[in-house]
Amino acid sequence: MTTDARFEDGGDTPLMLKAHDTDDLTILSALCQDAIVPVGEISYNTEQRRFAMLLNRFRWEDVDRATKHKRSVERVQSVLLFDDVLTAKSSGVSAKDKETVISILSITFTAGPDGTGTALITLAGDGEIHLALEALDITLKDVTRPYVAPSKKQPTHKA
Repeated sequence: MTTDARFEDGGDTPLMLKAHDTDDLTILSALCQDAIVPVGEISYNTEQRRFAMLLNRFRWEDVDRATKHKRSVERVQSVLLFDDVLTAKSSGVSAKDKETVISILSITFTAGPDGTGTALITLAGDGEIHLALEALDITLKDVTRPYVAPSKKQPTHKA
């Protein structure tokens, strides 16, 4: 009998995840929550129909292990790729302000006809990025070794 992977299974290994449905996206969104992204690290290639972000992702999957071993929490640089992107629009964020740093709160998908739909990246501070997608095809891949989070603290949210 096989068992499903557990959230904690990613504790020591780089993540490489794909989201092709909303269940997958729920997990991917949770892992991207509180990721910090310089606007200059966001790109949209219309020819390749690819939207990419280089994230400084908080390692939510490692919090229990860090607590157990009494060590600082970590971040890791990750690439978040959206394929099959038809259009990309933002509000509350200017692509011209390359030095601005944004923080991801969540990523959701609203389905349209025939597998199309819209991905919504909700940002702290009322910003949003809307991606019209031909199909839900998102990849999250860690690309560096984890490093101690500069704040040495786990992000918190007001209820």
